Amino acid sequence: MLSSLTIRTLASLLCLFLGLASLSSPLSARDSNAAVLAGKRVISVGADYNFPPYEFAGEDGEPTGYTVELTQAIAEVMGVHIEIEMADWQTIFEDLHSGRLDVLQGIAYSDERARSIRFSSAHSIVNYSIFARKDSPVINDVTQLKNKEVMIQNASIMHEYLIDNNIQAIIIPVQTHAEALRLLASGKHDYALTANSPSLYLSKEMQLNNIHAIASPISGQRLSYGALPKNEDIIALFNEGLAILKNTGKQQQIYEKWFGALEPAPFPWKKLGLYAASIIIALLLAIGAISIWNAMLRKEVEKRSNQLKSQQEQLIQADKMASLGILVSGVAHEINNPTGLLMLNLPILKAAWIDALPYLAKHAQNDPSFSLAGLKFERLRQELPYLLDEMDQSTLRIRNIVNDLKDFAREEPNEITQEVNINDVVSTAIRLVDTSIRNATDDFELYVDKRDPIIIGSAQRVEQVMINLIINACDAIEKRQDSIRVTTTLSLDEKEVLIVIEDQGKGIDPANLIRLTDPFFTTKREQGGTGLGLSVSAAIINTHQGKLAFDSEVGKGTCVTVSFPVYQPNTAMEGAFSNTDIFELPKKNKSLS
Repeated sequence: MLSSLTIRTLASLLCLFLGLASLSSPLSARDSNAAVLAGKRVISVGADYNFPPYEFAGEDGEPTGYTVELTQAIAEVMGVHIEIEMADWQTIFEDLHSGRLDVLQGIAYSDERARSIRFSSAHSIVNYSIFARKDSPVINDVTQLKNKEVMIQNASIMHEYLIDNNIQAIIIPVQTHAEALRLLASGKHDYALTANSPSLYLSKEMQLNNIHAIASPISGQRLSYGALPKNEDIIALFNEGLAILKNTGKQQQIYEKWFGALEPAPFPWKKLGLYAASIIIALLLAIGAISIWNAMLRKEVEKRSNQLKSQQEQLIQADKMASLGILVSGVAHEINNPTGLLMLNLPILKAAWIDALPYLAKHAQNDPSFSLAGLKFERLRQELPYLLDEMDQSTLRIRNIVNDLKDFAREEPNEITQEVNINDVVSTAIRLVDTSIRNATDDFELYVDKRDPIIIGSAQRVEQVMINLIINACDAIEKRQDSIRVTTTLSLDEKEVLIVIEDQGKGIDPANLIRLTDPFFTTKREQGGTGLGLSVSAAIINTHQGKLAFDSEVGKGTCVTVSFPVYQPNTAMEGAFSNTDIFELPKKNKSLS
């Protein structure tokens, strides 16, 4: 009968051909000085020196393998120079975090790693199996590794997996897969949890015939390019290069070069008649497994593609904000100069009017027809103080708007560590979109929580979210008597800050509700909408550990709720407010300034 190992080996090797498309075109990465002189960007790339056939040191000591050729091909099509540095995995992983390396070319994705590392779309899928000696007991689940000595590559994704899932195995860290397999074959320790393709490759090369894979209970891991957030532009570059190579077919060419030669072991045909039924069943199972795996891969590719789009949107928005910052700096300077003169001269005009008023009144007594600027003196005496006050208030409003624009466009660090007063941020956002509100509705109300809710975050980015949501509410309004209401408050347990934007506009089709934050989705394409606003806003809210919720009914309006974790540096004041102290009085349109 066909052994279960043979069936699993067949399925694993067949799955390799259905991995994400790959491509290649060798590019020399030797002469850094020549690259600099040629104007090419030089990027340092880290690779594992013993992870065949993905990446390893060849007989001449030079980097080779699937991901090495893929990286060289990307460098060629994108016009950059790369320098590949090889070491054990733990070393290059630490070098990435220290900033000595710009990017790793074969790092497995995990949600934990994604908190500090930016990932490209996946270029391959690697499967992991539990390897054992042929006389060892067979196990089918990682939980059975409890209290067993399990060799694992140090700092690898499986090392993190065993720790994060509390498997309670006795972890034996080693530098390479080769070391783990060699020790296992020599009788040391109980099991090895290693990658399938490298382990099969190394077992064949080292002629280790007494070990085999006994279980593959862990789903495939996506291998990608990975870099620190400060090098997100490098990830965008590699993503674009991958797309080009995939479309030209070169990624598949490289993939077939390195994985096409891995043929499954021949079936035992000595008793073909007796085993015919078993072989047919095995093939049917393999086809079924491949179909399921292929469906899973499609979902993973779609997920990673959506993440890539989101990253591209953020880069677009960052570029727009940088341009806006430059523009605002120049415009603010030009506006502030005449505004400063007005603020300086208006008080002098007021004082001059007050000083001249007795003389003008005396002259008016002698000449009843006395007029100034085409107005009778009595009328001018009543209206001129109001005119001067309005000019003074308008000048202050110009200054506030310019300052708000400068704050909105100012570049901020990536770290979100500011104490942000939500009432201040919302009020500033409303000042910035005052014109849009006035053009949309005659019924605008603002309610702010008198407890001054505070969050930890970026005031500029939260402002950006509020501006986008309020403008969307204005766009939804079809009649000037329809209202817009903005409210800030705390949740009942006072653990969240809530910002609620309600409008009586046209509402949102239920079919579109689940797509509102999708990149490039918009119902306002004809009006110039790009579909980036809500997607960027959702990403900002997620970065602040917040939530974004929509409730809408066609023809009746929409309610958007943004929630952030509240920051409470001093909990001694909890409960110090009564219900009647929570809100300030509503502010109408006329008080927005």
